[in-house]
Amino acid sequence: MSLSRRGLLAGTVAAGALASASPAHADDDRRNPLRTGFDRLAADGYAALSGRRVGVVTNPTGVTADVRHIVDVMHADHRVNLVAVFGPEHGFRGTAQAGGSEGRSNDPATGLPVYDTYTKSGQPLADIFTASGVDTVVFDIQDVGARFYTYIWTLYDCMEAAALAGKRFVVLDRPNPVTGRAAYGPVLDPAFATFVGRQPIAQAHGMTAAELAGLFNTQFLGGKVELTTVRMTGWRRSDFFDATGLPWVPPSPNMPTPDTALVYSGSCLFEGTNLSEGRGTTRPFELLGAEGIDGRWAAALNELAPAGVRFREAYFAPTFSKFQGKTVGGVQLHVHDRESYDPVRTGIMLLVTAKRVWSGFAWRPDLWIDKLTGSALVRTMIDAGATADEVVAAWQPGLTAFRTVRRKHLLYG
Repeated sequence: MSLSRRGLLAGTVAAGALASASPAHADDDRRNPLRTGFDRLAADGYAALSGRRVGVVTNPTGVTADVRHIVDVMHADHRVNLVAVFGPEHGFRGTAQAGGSEGRSNDPATGLPVYDTYTKSGQPLADIFTASGVDTVVFDIQDVGARFYTYIWTLYDCMEAAALAGKRFVVLDRPNPVTGRAAYGPVLDPAFATFVGRQPIAQAHGMTAAELAGLFNTQFLGGKVELTTVRMTGWRRSDFFDATGLPWVPPSPNMPTPDTALVYSGSCLFEGTNLSEGRGTTRPFELLGAEGIDGRWAAALNELAPAGVRFREAYFAPTFSKFQGKTVGGVQLHVHDRESYDPVRTGIMLLVTAKRVWSGFAWRPDLWIDKLTGSALVRTMIDAGATADEVVAAWQPGLTAFRTVRRKHLLYG
């Protein structure tokens, strides 16, 4: 659906002072440590949840600064009536690999029922919320800033289902680990919508979960969600994750470090090819390769000299996924200047050069690349011999329009 067809912001409810600050009152005092949305909720005595039957959508990243899980903390606190947990892709405790979940269970630590939300949306998900007995759904998951990382679409689906079921929805904010400075990459064409992209946002959106929630409610859900966003304090848009002081908990099995998140919005495009994206190694999405690739790929990339990154000729043997147990050649990305690095442009350079230097290059037969990039534009232009700069130029009009809409929903300076 076109961004221009959406109405004005409606349905965002501030939880007292928790969500009342405007961008003009952004938190500029870096002498204070970062406090997540959960930190502020707890410090306020859980006032926003008073008298509510609460269910939490979360995973292993829902932790406090001293790495206690928020479900354990709230379950032990008499001020919160926590009655259910909802697990996304990879599950509540994070044991499932990509494309999997943990199913319906009871949490052994708290005894709470855990419901599986993965692949659920619309009325079926609304029915799960109704069956759980909650009247308020709380969302607290660490995102990594890329459109095709599925947790933001779990957020979207749960917001939509909460509206259908008449439930209040509360988003506890966390940092975008790769900063919130700007949006990059192509904007999704709704004709290509899937669970790796429900709605037209940029490939690297440059927003936090609370900011996305406001945008989703206004632009795509008609303001129908009874939404409360509990924002952070002490975070600036220029902050990378290591500036936050927070512990990094892998949001999924193949997102082991903040370095992975830094490259992911570009190098994940190799999921749409017959090359390995590094799954089954200790550096997923930083290592890329295939049988038959040699040092010419790294040389071709370094000759282009993309900003902020260098490429090392690398050889590795994935323990699972593509080329399991085989030694493959390729490159490792080494980001040396995060400020100038553009992961999406770099991802396109990687694709263009891989196709040029390796005769075995192919797209996945299901054209998954179109789902990841949000349209057929990238694939067809590369197949036609376009340069990386030409591909990037082609998506600029849509990106400019998205940036205009995005700006209205930013909560932090």
